[in-house]
Amino acid sequence: MADTRLIHGRYRLLEVIGRGGMGEVWRATDESLGRRVAVKCLKPLGPQHDPGSVRVLRERFRREARVAASLQHRGVTVVHDFGECEGAPFLVMEHLEGRNLSQLLEDNKHHPLPVDDVVDIAEQVADALAYTHRQGIVHRDLKPANIMRLADGTVKICDFGIARLDAGPGNSSRLTSGEITLGTPHYMSPEQIGGGRVDHRSDLYSLGCVLYEISTGVPPFDQDDAWGILVGHRDTPPEPPRTHRAELPAPFERIVLDLLAKTPEARPADAGDVRRRITGARRAAPPAAAPHPAVPPQPAPPHPVAPPPALPAPRLPAWTRTMTAGRTAAGAPRPRPPWDEDPATALTGTWTTGAGGPPGPGPTGAGTSTDTGAGGGDGSGPAAADTGGGPWSGPPAGPGAPGAGADCGTHRLALPPPPGRPPRGPEPWTAPADRHGAALHLARLGRWAEAGEAHRALAAERERTLGADHPDTLASRHERGVALSRAGRVAAALRELDRVAAARERVLGPDHPDTLRTRQESAYALTRLGRHAEAHEAHAAVRAARARVLGAGHPDTVAALQEVAHALGRLGRWEEVLGACREVAAARARARGADHPDTLAARYEVGIALGRLDRGHEALELYRDLTAARSRVQGPEHPETLRARHGLGVNLGRLGRWGEALREARDVAAVRARVLGPDHPDTLVSGREVAVCLGWLGRWAEALDGYRHVADARERVLGPDHPDTLASRNDEAQCLEQLGRHTEAVELHRRVAAAHRRRPPG
Repeated sequence: MADTRLIHGRYRLLEVIGRGGMGEVWRATDESLGRRVAVKCLKPLGPQHDPGSVRVLRERFRREARVAASLQHRGVTVVHDFGECEGAPFLVMEHLEGRNLSQLLEDNKHHPLPVDDVVDIAEQVADALAYTHRQGIVHRDLKPANIMRLADGTVKICDFGIARLDAGPGNSSRLTSGEITLGTPHYMSPEQIGGGRVDHRSDLYSLGCVLYEISTGVPPFDQDDAWGILVGHRDTPPEPPRTHRAELPAPFERIVLDLLAKTPEARPADAGDVRRRITGARRAAPPAAAPHPAVPPQPAPPHPVAPPPALPAPRLPAWTRTMTAGRTAAGAPRPRPPWDEDPATALTGTWTTGAGGPPGPGPTGAGTSTDTGAGGGDGSGPAAADTGGGPWSGPPAGPGAPGAGADCGTHRLALPPPPGRPPRGPEPWTAPADRHGAALHLARLGRWAEAGEAHRALAAERERTLGADHPDTLASRHERGVALSRAGRVAAALRELDRVAAARERVLGPDHPDTLRTRQESAYALTRLGRHAEAHEAHAAVRAARARVLGAGHPDTVAALQEVAHALGRLGRWEEVLGACREVAAARARARGADHPDTLAARYEVGIALGRLDRGHEALELYRDLTAARSRVQGPEHPETLRARHGLGVNLGRLGRWGEALREARDVAAVRARVLGPDHPDTLVSGREVAVCLGWLGRWAEALDGYRHVADARERVLGPDHPDTLASRNDEAQCLEQLGRHTEAVELHRRVAAAHRRRPPG
């Protein structure tokens, strides 16, 4: 995979930032969206590897993609994409800038972290765990190497490779090859060690192990012998953390010891309760001090608890007999069993996001709104019509649009039947997932009618076998609604999407990412039906919910605000549009930098709003700066640089500087024709702008040639009844009137009117 450098036709691998026995993590560029990402690649596994271990590794990879893509929280790493290249799976995630907790301890020479940092990390991890547990997901491998701290202090949980959906007592806690139980010994709960049922309280125990280690510099049970570590977790009370480090707040020590209770029932009820207690403990934390060596252990308390007698081997599961201790945060790496050689169990170094999360619109252009609520793909919202009027004219379209395979139901593995219940039919728990993926592939090919029929049939089957309100059933119905909308059956799509949104709100809650994703698709359908006020209300509700759950500055919230701005533009509320666009641009500048393509795209839309408010001088200066920035970052002939120059020319015209506007429009048109092709939509937009300038200069015969050229090209490419073709014919007719050729103008107006009558509504 590394030899090709470009995988999946869009991800350019740049350099390895992490490597394990079974794979690698690369810093990469998503060339479709122009953003930095991290790509985790599983190496092709040959016949020399045990087939059972290979199956486990590949399933872990798929599971991580499905689980992580369904999560949308500031404390969880965002997954953008998943696929296979040359037979090897890969996972595309946000690129992070920071260090994992294991590395922070190593940087600190294995001394504990400052108390304020420990309490802050604890609070953020507990908050992220509370969210993942509410989604029914148990991580099962929480450890310092899987927790990242970014440069701005944000903490993120990574690597859901062995996570599982917590579907009740009947669900197995294992993803096995033979009798393998997955996890890392230093951070495994007693019930995980014993092969018992694992639920969210196992993650709380692992959190206790992590907090113990970053507080004291050592894990609660740190021995070279894996057997001793496991027996310690199962039977030995941990030493109180304050025996290692006296300045730890007593309330915080109590939280850690409660998390390390041997039985799940004795631990806190949930991570939300842990977070509330940590917030209280924060008030008791002393001022931050410089890192220092851990205090040597003090003598045991006067009434020590007698350790239990040594236990015979049969009390531990058979799989532990060949287990090694693995890697601790504070010690040197030890050999690991082959099933734990996942390359990203310790995400390394620069595996971080200066971007602050998934970006919104990439270099596909200003006026393309991006929603990443799915985690699994960046769909574009209403597409820009680059006419100087901005991105307020078009509904989402094409396989990159929201919902086109982005719904988190597409990343969910249908749960197997409980033990003892025979499956119904041949592979009923895997075949639906395969068919769901096949239907999404049809959507990516633009075969929307076929995709919609495939999702309809699968939704009916899932409703019979799983129930009408099962998340997988609703995922299929959501995708059917998306396909109906893209196929032009917008009213039917809206009815289906509204029903799915109501069901998801009832089952998952009003603020769940799936519910919000469907609400947003409904808003796009409302836009296509011309119901702009309702679309605005829907987008505003999605934005408010994301702000409530994720925070106002989260990339998904910012993307939703951009959709609100687009809806306001369709309502002509340009002062509000300007405020919203400026807020989007400022948020993206803070998260990604002033010269990031997403920030520049947001600034382009600020210029559109300024132009619509007749603030041409401000818009002109903005587009001058934007052209310079785009040229510096992406080059003078990049499509986005030319788009900024087009905006510059439009605003020269608004200021009555038509000679300058004509020169700019002709220059941009010539470069676009050379770079993009003579019939590219952007080239034709520039051709129309040339004709507009000629008309304002009174050169109507030349203007007519320009308008006619654009209309003929659009008719050839788009067809005679396409709205853009008809708009160009209308321009041609108006130019004929200016030349006094009224008979020809009237005839052309009649042709345009007849074509409009032939077009289907909606």
